[in-house]
Amino acid sequence: MESDWIQIDGMKYPLYRCHTLLIGSGAASLNCACHLAELGVNDLLMVTERLGGGTSNNAGSDKQTYYKLSLFGEGQDSVYEMARTLFDGGSMHGDIALVEASLSTREFFHLVQIGVPFPYNQFGGYVGFKTDHDPKQRATSAGPWTSNQMYQKLLVQVQQRKIPILDGFEVISLLTAVDDGEQRVIGAMALNKAELHLGPGALVVLQAENIVMGTGGPGGLYQTSVYPEGHLGSTGIALEAGATAVNLTEWQYGLASTQFRWNVSGTYQQVIPRYISTNQDGGEPREFLNDYFPTGGKLGTAIFLKGYQWPFDPHKVKNWGSSLIDILVYQENVVKKRRVFMDFGKNPSFKRQSDKFCFEELEPEAFKYLEKSGGLFGTPIERLAKLNPMAIELYAQHGIDLYHEPLEIAVCAQHNNGGLKGNIWWESNLRHLFPVGEVNGTHGVYRPGGTALNSGQVGGCRAADYIATRYARYIITGEQFSRLSQNQVGAKIRLMNQVLKNIGESGQTLMSFRKEFQERMSQVAAHIREPEAIRVAVKEAETQWRRINSGEVQLSDSSELVAFFQNRQLCLTQLAVLKSIEFYLQKGGGSRGSYLVLDPNGEHISDQMGSAWNFRLENEELRRYTLECLYGYEKFKLRWVPVRPIPADDFWFENVWRAYLDKEIYE
Repeated sequence: MESDWIQIDGMKYPLYRCHTLLIGSGAASLNCACHLAELGVNDLLMVTERLGGGTSNNAGSDKQTYYKLSLFGEGQDSVYEMARTLFDGGSMHGDIALVEASLSTREFFHLVQIGVPFPYNQFGGYVGFKTDHDPKQRATSAGPWTSNQMYQKLLVQVQQRKIPILDGFEVISLLTAVDDGEQRVIGAMALNKAELHLGPGALVVLQAENIVMGTGGPGGLYQTSVYPEGHLGSTGIALEAGATAVNLTEWQYGLASTQFRWNVSGTYQQVIPRYISTNQDGGEPREFLNDYFPTGGKLGTAIFLKGYQWPFDPHKVKNWGSSLIDILVYQENVVKKRRVFMDFGKNPSFKRQSDKFCFEELEPEAFKYLEKSGGLFGTPIERLAKLNPMAIELYAQHGIDLYHEPLEIAVCAQHNNGGLKGNIWWESNLRHLFPVGEVNGTHGVYRPGGTALNSGQVGGCRAADYIATRYARYIITGEQFSRLSQNQVGAKIRLMNQVLKNIGESGQTLMSFRKEFQERMSQVAAHIREPEAIRVAVKEAETQWRRINSGEVQLSDSSELVAFFQNRQLCLTQLAVLKSIEFYLQKGGGSRGSYLVLDPNGEHISDQMGSAWNFRLENEELRRYTLECLYGYEKFKLRWVPVRPIPADDFWFENVWRAYLDKEIYE
């Protein structure tokens, strides 16, 4: 890395030059940096808004899952079987599924080698368990903080390699140029958060041959969210630069605690806590689920199944399925304006005259699990203490005593299955840009739990491999960069000056502006969607995008410059998501993945739910396509792209060896 100055409109700004710039400091970015260094690319620079502030370091569940090829047991598995599992989830390209399956063991053992404590038995076998949408037992876990431990161990590797990190810098824009007829990235602009009092003087310019973007999903879009506080994502800056997005309709939503943001999946549900709702003051408690299930056994089994059927799934709503619980929680929260809690201190009563919980009423899947785990006794908290004591300790570390207080929950946005488009080397249509981790939209409609961690590691490995082999040379000189970036940097400086004029003036506050789109997204574009409401939301979002670009917001002082650019890119991302949902619904798209599309003429859930909850069935034909979204010249272009099949297994070793030696595999 070199440091210098760049002159724009008569003013000098700090300039950092490097070969490969890594934006974001999560597990995917850190892994990519490690692989780049291993492959001899040493001129690296990481820039992050806050080291350790992202999802990798701050998110998890009861036993956070890492999904990879089965490595122990008599059950048969293969790379192609795993690829088919990923591909069959719908709207995922088969060649990318094959890459994620092929490299899953390599990247898993890379993590093992650097010290992530994945458990193994006395024979050295990495035993797996079954997760959601998983036909095998490919899942493993290092406990509630799996991704945190990945982050910590990978950070040590980066620090040992002395890879420089600019901490406290918010990237606000990508810089691009045309090269051989194609648009490519050449650098970025960031704000130094320690110098915001200088206004535009806080600007830092970054020149790079390649950019690895590992900024996570757009967690700032939703009000009801389990993304870590402060994790917002940066998808919008790539959209503005011309990167294509894919499958922005597809998210995961699920039950999570709200006081401390954490997924309540796995053992939290398998110990079968009771669900209660109260008024806003905490009074009038009632077990609201009882009104919608025919027997205590059906209710207890549905709660149990939420453990590994954690994401909301419209296919698990009818016949008292586990996802009916998500709808009933939403109904209490949003429609009835009541608070919802999971209570581990008592068993579900289901209209019983006594507190005795009848395990024998449970259906076989739930009963056998608890029997084999030694959990056919006591209260939910006692069962949790035996099956997964770390799950209790985790909340205790955040001041929540599950022994003595109920846990407030809601249905929250948890993961964006879509994101920026990438090829089999994770390169964007915007050349030399490599989105890795959740910001990359490799996943389709359904994905097994834990595939996100595998995909992030595989993506970092693939990007590093391609950069080291095909993009190792320096192409853009300092003089060329200065000439190519002048207008782009100047435009952002002028935007900053325009916004700073509004300090103390009339206009919407930035806090109110963000709350506006977050409430909109949670109300109409989360796990419950309705076509007319989406149409209205698109119009409102278009108006909001115009407002922030025409200066109709106010800043209290220059320290809010970062918040302005965060809101701006989130607002654009919001519009891209809503446009994608609208386009999907206009094509006849129905309920799938992790959302229910309401339709008065649709399928009936149950007599107790009434016709207001009728829903449109999925149009499964659309699983054969991905939905791409491109922003440019103030307009969105959306198109359906047929999924590429899984490549046939016709790889003769001698041919592969020759193609590898001749670098043909990168073409």
